[in-house]
Amino acid sequence: MSGTLYIVATPIGNLGDITERALETLRNVDVILAEDTRNTGKLLMHFDIKTSVQSYHQHSSEKDVKKIVELLENGKNLALVTDAGTPGISDPGNKLIEDLRMKIEDLTIVPVPGVSAVTTALSISGFPTDKFLFLGFPPAKNKRKKYFEELAQYPFTTCFYESCHRIEKAIDNLAEVLDADRQVCICRELTKKFETVYRGTIAEIKEMDILAKGEFVIIVHKV
Repeated sequence: MSGTLYIVATPIGNLGDITERALETLRNVDVILAEDTRNTGKLLMHFDIKTSVQSYHQHSSEKDVKKIVELLENGKNLALVTDAGTPGISDPGNKLIEDLRMKIEDLTIVPVPGVSAVTTALSISGFPTDKFLFLGFPPAKNKRKKYFEELAQYPFTTCFYESCHRIEKAIDNLAEVLDADRQVCICRELTKKFETVYRGTIAEIKEMDILAKGEFVIIVHKV
């Protein structure tokens, strides 16, 4: 019988947000699969967790996946973590899960839920969330214009991630396609020391001094 793969959510900033179940899981599995071993190493050191860590990220090879398959087929229990938040949400973890499901017939996959930046941001937006669309990161170059043109037409709350390097460009992109009175909420560095939330119409947002540092979640009110 194969081992179990646990999908473990970790804090997006404030380490106090980790769950007791996540800590217990990380302590008890045989190996932790981490997007960035250095980043995960800091988390494990903080909580005095000694579990072995192995790298898995978007550039991992088929050889790397084969090693993971062998561990599971030998009955080892593994935990998958991303840099921050929930693995598989705009994250290469979903590709690993797909690969493993195809390769191991009796694989058990167990979610260990916790923080996700997108749901954290939605919870404080005040926008309708009975239906919402998450679009991950916008394309850096190709098809970016089409991405924002389509976003402007969706009839429900829409959210996406953006890096500090392109947040100013993203605001400009939104200003080009949204009506001036369309409401927008921008969340910067959620749960961290310098957490900041900007709210207003896109015209008002355009005039705000938004610090281009950290991680961003942008939420656009439905049409």
